[in-house]
Amino acid sequence: MAMDWQQANQQYLMRAIAQIHHLLQQQVQPADNADSQRPPPDLDEIIFPENQCSAIDTLSQLFGLSSFERHILLLCAGVEFSRPIADLCATLNGSHQEAYATFGLALALFPEFDWEALTPKAPLRSWHLLEVGGGTALTTSPLRIDERILHYLLGIQQLDERLNGIVSWPHHHQLVESLLPPSYQRLVQDIVQTGLQSQAQSHFSQHPVIQLCGPDSSTKQLLATIACQQVGRSLHIITADALPTELNHVNLLQRLCEREVLLSQTIFLLDCDPLAVGRSGENGSAVLNGVIDRLIERLQCPVLVMRRDRHPQRQRPLITIDVHPPTPTEQQYLWVQLLGESTVADLNGHINQLVTNFNLSPSAIQTVIQTVQQHVNYHQVNSHYSEISSELSSEINHEISNETSDSAKTAESLSQLLWNACLTHARPQLNDLAQPICSTVDWDSLVLPAKEKAVLQTIHTHVKWRSTVYEEWGFASKSRRGLGISALFAGASGTGKTLAAEVLANALHLDLYRIDLSAVVSKYIGETEKNLRRIFDVAETGGAVLLFDEADALFGKRSEVNDSRDRYANMEVAYLLQRIESYRGLAILTTNLQKSMDQAFLRRIRFIVQFPFPDAKQRQEIWRRAFPPNTPIKKLSYEKLAQLNVSGGNIRNIALNAAFLAADAGEAVQMRHLLQAAESEYIKLERPLTEVEVKGWISGRRRSP
Repeated sequence: MAMDWQQANQQYLMRAIAQIHHLLQQQVQPADNADSQRPPPDLDEIIFPENQCSAIDTLSQLFGLSSFERHILLLCAGVEFSRPIADLCATLNGSHQEAYATFGLALALFPEFDWEALTPKAPLRSWHLLEVGGGTALTTSPLRIDERILHYLLGIQQLDERLNGIVSWPHHHQLVESLLPPSYQRLVQDIVQTGLQSQAQSHFSQHPVIQLCGPDSSTKQLLATIACQQVGRSLHIITADALPTELNHVNLLQRLCEREVLLSQTIFLLDCDPLAVGRSGENGSAVLNGVIDRLIERLQCPVLVMRRDRHPQRQRPLITIDVHPPTPTEQQYLWVQLLGESTVADLNGHINQLVTNFNLSPSAIQTVIQTVQQHVNYHQVNSHYSEISSELSSEINHEISNETSDSAKTAESLSQLLWNACLTHARPQLNDLAQPICSTVDWDSLVLPAKEKAVLQTIHTHVKWRSTVYEEWGFASKSRRGLGISALFAGASGTGKTLAAEVLANALHLDLYRIDLSAVVSKYIGETEKNLRRIFDVAETGGAVLLFDEADALFGKRSEVNDSRDRYANMEVAYLLQRIESYRGLAILTTNLQKSMDQAFLRRIRFIVQFPFPDAKQRQEIWRRAFPPNTPIKKLSYEKLAQLNVSGGNIRNIALNAAFLAADAGEAVQMRHLLQAAESEYIKLERPLTEVEVKGWISGRRRSP
C-alpha cells in the first residue's frame, strides 16, 4: 500500500534512528550478544512519493552535511525520541545522569569521524542545528538538537520560537490576483523579474535588495505576497521596530532567518513602515537604524524592504519600486468588479463620487464592501426575525409594522452606507498632529457678502467635480502640476474663516481636520517635512479637508539665508508648496495677516477669500441665527443688537453667555442678559462698551458716569 510523504518520512526517520541504536548496542554489549548481531533496519525499503525524499536527507542536502554530521544529528534526535538510546548514551558516558549525546561519543561511535565537523564554522554549529551545552571540554559537553530542526525532521514546519514577536506571517489577503489593477500587476512582475527569480537560483548576496516605497503598507505587503507566490515561496515579515540591538542577538537573528529561508523556502520582508512615524531624535533610533542597515547588507537570503520613503543604496545593490495608489480608472474597475455590475447600476453613478473623494487601495475597497455587506445582512436577519415574531399576534404585528415603517424611513441607502464606510476606513489616525472637527453647520449658517459666498460655492464645485474635469475630460493628462485645490481665508479674528471651512466640509460630506502647527514643526532637521507628508498622505486616502489655522506662522515670508536654520525653514515652505499643489483634496489656510504671507506662496493658491468685518446689516443677520430654535427668547431687538461693533465670533460668544445667564435665572433670553454678556465680552476685548452701541437696549438704564 502506497504511503503519503508524512507516513514515509516518519518511518524512514525511525529506521535511521534504529540504526543509531544498533551502533550503540554494539558499543555497550559483547560482540556475541544476539541483539548486537541483529542486522540494522534497511532504509531502502521505504518508498517515497515521486521526486520526494526524507526530511533528514533534504536537511543534509540543504546544509551540506557530511555522513558524520548526519549521524551526529540523528544521534541527538534519537536521544529525544528514544529512551533506550538515552540510556545507552548514559552507559557509554559513564553516568546515569549523562543521558545525552557528546562529540566524544560520536567520535567513538561513527567510523567516518571528522574533527572539523566539531568547529563553530562547520554546518552543525554555524547553522545552529544543534547546541553545545556547558562542560569542561568540547568533546564531553552535552549536545542537544535544535527544537526547530527536531520538528523539521518529523515533517512539521514550525517557526523558531526565538523569532516570535519579530517575525510574523503576512495578513491574509482575500483579493484574488486576477482583480489586481494593471499597474499593480506590472509591479508584481517587476518584483519577480528584478530579483526574486534570480535570487532563487544563485547566491543571494550577489543580487539586489528590493525596496518597496509608498504610503500604504497593506498594498506593499499584498504585492510582495503575490510576487512570492509566483516564484513558489512563502513570505515572512520582520518587524523593524521589534529588532534586537545587542550585537550577539542581531547575529543570531540573522543566522536564524537565513536558516528559515532554507527550511521553509521563504522570503523575508523587512517592514520599516512603523519607523516612519518616529522622530529621528528619539533615543535608540540611530542604533536601530544601524541594525536595519546591517541586516540588509549581511543577510545571505532574498530580502524585500518596505519603507514609506526611498533609502539610499549602500554596498549591496538596491532596486527601488514605488507603489502608488491605483489610478481613478483602476479604482472604479475594482468597485464594479467587487460590487457587481447590477449593484453598481442601481447606485446611479455614485461610484464616481467615491472614486473622486476617496483614494483607496484594492484591499481597502474590499474591506469597505465587506463592512457594508455585513451591515446589510445583519439588518436583513433582524427583519426576518421581526416578520416571524409579527405572526404571533396581531397586536404585536401592529407594533412591529409601525417600527418597521419608521425604520424604513430612516434607513440609510446603499450609497450612503458605502460613503460612511469609506469615511470610517479612511479616517486618518493623526490625533497627535491634527484635531478632528465635527461639522454640522450648513450654508444658511454663513453670513457673508454675496461675492465672497459665491467664491466658497465655486470651491465646493471644484472639489465635487474635480474627477470629472481632471480625469474624464483630460485636464490631468496635460500636466499634474497645479491640480490641488487650495484656498486662503484671510480676515480678522471671528469673521467666519473656520466656520466657512466647516460649511464646506459638511456640504462635501468629508472630514475636517485642523492642523496643530506646534506638533507639526520640529527642531529636528527634516522632521517638519516628514510630519507634513504624514498629514497629506493619510488625509489623501479619505479626501479630508485640511485646515491650517493661522498658517502665516509656518508659511510666512521666506527669510534671507543667513545660517543653516534659515535654509531648512525655507525648504519646509517649499515642500508645503509642492504638496499643496499635488494634494487631491481641499487644503484651507487661514490668516489674520495676509500681508505677512509669502507672495510666491500666494500665487500658488487657487482661491483667496477675504472675510470682511461684518457691517450692521450683516451683524443683524448673524444675531438672528445666533440662537437655536429651541432657545426661549423674549422681546429681542436684532436691529439694536446689531449696534454692537463686533465680529461674528464675538456675537456667538455673547449669545452663548447670555443663554447661560438666562438659564440660571430661570427665564427666557432677554436684552438685559445680552447686555450683561456683552459687558463681559468687551472686558475680554479690552474695549469700552459705548452708550451708542447699547442705546435703547433697556428702558430706564442709567448712563455710565
